Amino acid sequence: MSVLNASDARANLYRLIDQTNDSHEPIIISGKRNNAVLISEDDWRSIQETLYLDAIPGMRESILQGMREPLSDSAKDLDW
Repeated sequence: MSVLNASDARANLYRLIDQTNDSHEPIIISGKRNNAVLISEDDWRSIQETLYLDAIPGMRESILQGMREPLSDSAKDLDW
């Protein structure tokens, strides 16, 4: 993970936006008072979706159970 000071990040903002979108690696921007993290919008949306799904009781266990089930055991026809 790259770390840049705020001045360097400001001078290279468009390149950093492209870089985070291409690499999906966050960039830490350090300031005099606080730090921040630059991530791509797609990564941010993925994090938000994961947090949402994890907040639903039983959802995590259901997803893990589905991941363990062989594809050949999955339903071929949907009832809905």
